Amino acid sequence: MATLREQLAGPDPVLAPLALNPLMAKLAEAAGFRTLYLGGGATGYERVCLEANLTLTELVAAGIQIRTTCTLPLILDAAAGFGDPMHMHRTIGMVEAAGFAGIEIEDQLLPKRAHHHIGIEHMIPLELMAAKIREAVAARRTDALVIIARTNAVRAADMDDALRRAEAYRAAGADLLLVMPRNPEQARLIGERLAPPLMYLIPAGGLGGLGLTIADLAGLGFRLLADTTTPLLAAYQAWRDTYQALADGMRPPDGLGGSAARQLQLDLHQTIGLDRLLAIEKATVEKD
Repeated sequence: MATLREQLAGPDPVLAPLALNPLMAKLAEAAGFRTLYLGGGATGYERVCLEANLTLTELVAAGIQIRTTCTLPLILDAAAGFGDPMHMHRTIGMVEAAGFAGIEIEDQLLPKRAHHHIGIEHMIPLELMAAKIREAVAARRTDALVIIARTNAVRAADMDDALRRAEAYRAAGADLLLVMPRNPEQARLIGERLAPPLMYLIPAGGLGGLGLTIADLAGLGFRLLADTTTPLLAAYQAWRDTYQALADGMRPPDGLGGSAARQLQLDLHQTIGLDRLLAIEKATVEKD
């Protein structure tokens, strides 16, 4: 299996969907994805809080659970890295110990604030973020861990500040740059001004709203495209509709009754590898 760094050096952009738990990871793997993304924002929503409320230990534990059953490279959205430059050594050590293939660190203030979710950013100075990236690079045991530097300056300040920050973070040793364009023109400008490899976060609703295709983004130097939202929204909609249906006399939603439910359960058993586990028991503790 190709590592994340090997995939980034390949001919095609790396597509990484959100995976919050082992079951999501196995379904993404079955669909043909080769890399996964553990998002902080989505993890916060799943736990009915915000990314700002999460701890590094929680995210590392989630990563270990995913990596226990799925060997695909996994990228961690580590928010602002959980500390200052000195803290990066603990952060990187835990992330590497958990087996993550990449870590995304952004230039927001710690502790993060809920206002990030309504477009109000609290940025740290460029020099401090560059120092965090340098220490993250110094802390990693091997270069297998891909360090992604993210700036939110497009929204907090302007494009000039975002590009200046991105260039400084690359000089500090970041392997990949994540600048957050708000429209196709900004995406093109980022691709023209910054050397690849670049990362892009696919917004809710997919690439359609941006007006650029995967091929367009690849041509601009975007080597990693992560969908951080769609799987969570799809699951949220399904859970909400299911509970509303069950509340009406415990009747399953349309399409989930009788033989359809049984078939889905069999599919679930296949996804988790039940037959393999039964075979092990049959060969050992259930011989009779």
